[in-house]
Amino acid sequence: MTKKMLFLDDIRYPVEVYHYTKQDIFLRKDWNIVRNYEQFVHWILEKGLPEMVSFDHDLSDVHNLKPDSQEYIEKTGYDCAKWLVEYCLDHNMDLPKFHCHSMNPVGKENILYLLENFKKYC
Repeated sequence: MTKKMLFLDDIRYPVEVYHYTKQDIFLRKDWNIVRNYEQFVHWILEKGLPEMVSFDHDLSDVHNLKPDSQEYIEKTGYDCAKWLVEYCLDHNMDLPKFHCHSMNPVGKENILYLLENFKKYC
């Protein structure tokens, strides 16, 4: 059985991430690529939890804030991570292995903080 690997990024491919992370996992050929929040949710609902997810934070070139809010209009990798946590809670499932390859340092920190804290909680 092939391991399911899910790669969330709006523009990059796993091999491109290898070039700046030097992590061999990104050289694997069995990554399933999703480009946005909707594809991420749909993939998991259709195929189940992957063994591993690698997150990008910024899933579009421009992030517009809602008026009078600090909330983005476009969904980010952080929104995908929040959805994944809720999905695991609702289905009493363990979080898959995860990595965050985002080049946005604040977005990366937020995603990892959320997922690592959920792992500790469970």
